[in-house]
Amino acid sequence: MKRIRLLVRACWMFFANLSMQKKLVVIFIFLISLPITYVSYASYRANSSVVLASATTSAGQLTDNAMDKVDRYIADLKRYTMLPLYNKDVQKYLDQQGTDWDKSSAVNMFLMYLTNTKEEISAVYMMDHYGSIFYYNKPGLNELYPQERVAEWRQRTREAGVAPVLTGTQSIRVNGTAQRQVFTVMRSIQSVSTLQDIGIIAIDVDIGLFEEIITPLNEVTHGDALILDERGRVVYNKNLGQLGKDLAGSPLLTQATGTKGSFRLEIEGKPYMAVYTVSSHTGWKTIVYIPLEELLAPMKQSRNTMLIMALSIIGFALLVAIFISYALTKPLKRTVQLMKQVQRGKLDVFVNVKYNDEIGMLGSHFNRMIGRIRDLLQEVYETEKSKQKADMLALQNQINPHFIYNTLESIRMLAELNDDDRVAELTYLLGQLLRYSITRSDEIVTVRRELEHVENYLKLLQIRFPGKIGYRFIVPEACMHLPLIKLVFQPVVENAMFHGLEKQEEPGTITIRGWFENSDVLFSVQDNGVGMSAERLASLNESLSDGKIDKFGIGLRNVNERLRLYYGESSSLAVDSSPGEGTTVTLRIAGLLGNGPTQPLELMSPRGQE
Repeated sequence: MKRIRLLVRACWMFFANLSMQKKLVVIFIFLISLPITYVSYASYRANSSVVLASATTSAGQLTDNAMDKVDRYIADLKRYTMLPLYNKDVQKYLDQQGTDWDKSSAVNMFLMYLTNTKEEISAVYMMDHYGSIFYYNKPGLNELYPQERVAEWRQRTREAGVAPVLTGTQSIRVNGTAQRQVFTVMRSIQSVSTLQDIGIIAIDVDIGLFEEIITPLNEVTHGDALILDERGRVVYNKNLGQLGKDLAGSPLLTQATGTKGSFRLEIEGKPYMAVYTVSSHTGWKTIVYIPLEELLAPMKQSRNTMLIMALSIIGFALLVAIFISYALTKPLKRTVQLMKQVQRGKLDVFVNVKYNDEIGMLGSHFNRMIGRIRDLLQEVYETEKSKQKADMLALQNQINPHFIYNTLESIRMLAELNDDDRVAELTYLLGQLLRYSITRSDEIVTVRRELEHVENYLKLLQIRFPGKIGYRFIVPEACMHLPLIKLVFQPVVENAMFHGLEKQEEPGTITIRGWFENSDVLFSVQDNGVGMSAERLASLNESLSDGKIDKFGIGLRNVNERLRLYYGESSSLAVDSSPGEGTTVTLRIAGLLGNGPTQPLELMSPRGQE
C-alpha cells in the first residue's frame, strides 16, 4: 500500500510540474479517450457475450438433435431385437437341437429381413438354445467370426436379464485379418410358452451411422464432436484412433457433470467452448468442442474497426487539444514573461488585455498591481527622505541630554574636590541612569546590565529616602548572560516604591528573583509594602489584559505590552497583592532559553545588598 501511495504521489508531482499547456492537453485527451475506450471495451464485451451465448445455445440445440437421432436409431434396433418373440418359426427352431435345411432357411430368412431393415446394419447374429450360431451380413463382409464374441454376449445378456444390451464401439475381425468398427445391440430370447432363455440375438451397426450425424454438426460449429458411452469410452470421433479410448478421468470431461450444459477449457493452450448433452435412453454423452477463435472471429474484425475509429478520434482530439491549450495559455505565458521582467526590477510593463475571462481579469489585476507597486515605491522613497530628516533632527536634539550628562559630571567632580562624597555619589548615580536612558530604546542588553541599572536606581532612592528602602537580587548566574530588552525591571521597581513602600512608615524591602520553567524565564519583583485591595487588584489585572489605561498601572502596562510584542503572546506580566502584605509582580518571558534547561536551577547567593 505504501508503494502505491508513493507511486501515486510521484505521478501527481510529475503532472503538477508540467506546464499549463501540457496539463490541458493531458486532461483533454484523458477526458476524451477514457469514455471512448470504456464504451468500446464494454461494447466488445457485451457483443462477445451475446455471440458466445447465441453460439452456445445453437450448438446445444444441434447437439440435442444429433443425440435425438442416435436415440431414435438405437430405439429401433432395440425393438428389432424383440421380433423373435413374435415369430413362431424362430421360436420353434431356436429350441430345436441340431440343424437341418428347414431350420437354416427359416432362420436365415429372418436374419436377412432384419439386416436389410436399415442400411447401416452390418450383420445380425442369432444363437439357439444349444449354441448353434446363425448370421447374415451385408455384401463386403465375406467372413465373420462370431465364435470369438459368444462369451461376451452370454455374459452381457445374462447380466441384463430380459432388457436389451447396448455396447459401445468395438473392433471386430472380418475377412480374415481385417477390422471393422461397429457397435452392437443384443438381447436374450425367451420362449413364449416357457419363458426360458432359448437364444441370443445381436445386431452389429457400422459406425458410419455416427459420421452421417456428427459431420454436419462439426461443419456448422467448426468444432470437434465426440460420442461417449456411459463408462466414458469413445463411441465415435472423426479421429478413428480415439475409438474405444477411455476418457473417464480426462480433463476434457471433468466439468461435464450434468445432463446438459457448457463450459470453457483449454486444449493444447487454446481456448475452447464445450457443449454437451446426455441421452436419457442410452446414457451416452455427445460433446462438441468449439474453438473460441472461430466463434469470436467476427467480433475480432469488429473490435479492430472500433480500435481504428477510437484512435482516429483520439488523434483528432489531440490536435484540437493542442490548438485550444495554446490559445488559452498564450496570454498566461505573456503575463509570466512580464512578471519575470518585474522581478528583475523593470516596472514599466503592461499586459494587453483582449478578453474578459479569468485570464483577462488576471492581466487587469496584474496591471493594477504594478501601478500600485510604483505608487508604493514612490511613497517609500518619500518616507525614507522624511525619516532621514527626522533622524538628523533627533541627532541634533541629543545634544541637550548629553549636555545635561556632561554638566552632571562637572558637578560630581566639583563635589569630590570639595570632599562632599554624598553629593558626588548622587550625581554619579543620576548620570549613570541618564546615560542608560539616552541610548537607543530598542537596544538589547543582558539581564546583568538591566539589574545593574535597577541597582543604580535603587541606590539613588536610598540616598533620597535614607533608611526607607532595602533590596535583594536572587537571580541565578546562568540567567545573567541572557539577552533582554531595556527598562523591564525599573518601571516595576518604581511602581513598587511609590505605590507600596512610600505609603508606609516602616522600612521596606524590594526583592527581585529569577528562575526557569522549561524554555521560559520568570522574574518576580516583590515588595512588603501596603499592598492593595481585591477590587484594586482586579481592576489593575483587567487593565493589563484589555489594554485600557489605568492611572496606577501605566508603567506596568507598558512593560507588559513590550514583552508581548517582542517575545510573543505567551509572555505576560501578572500582579498578585493583599492589603498589608505587599505586592508581587511576575514577568514571564517565553522562549528566552530556547532549548535550555527544562528544570528550575538552584538559586545562587543574592547579589546586591539589603
